[in-house]
Amino acid sequence: MAEKADWTKIKPADIEKTIVELARQGTAPEKIGLILRDQHGVPKAKLLGVKIGKVLHKNKLSIDSEKKNISNKIEGLKKHSAKNKHDYTAMRKAVMYAARINRRAKLANQ
Repeated sequence: MAEKADWTKIKPADIEKTIVELARQGTAPEKIGLILRDQHGVPKAKLLGVKIGKVLHKNKLSIDSEKKNISNKIEGLKKHSAKNKHDYTAMRKAVMYAARINRRAKLANQ
């Protein structure tokens, strides 16, 4: 783990509060990192010894954003395949994404 950068003025406890607030508002973890960077001047929360995923898990606010993103890709590919019946590559990609979701669900149940 990296040492706290001398030039940052925000404390790790303040970052944790901000992460929890943003997660309660429904912000995805990858967006929380961007907000911290752009609005709060924190280049990486990890530099201050705070990991976004661990803070969310500790506060029981984990959001499975990867599953949501893959589901959105599948929906987009289904719409595309409905218009383009002969785009077999897109159809195969939708099947591959569905298999990825099923594999993640199977591993989570173990």
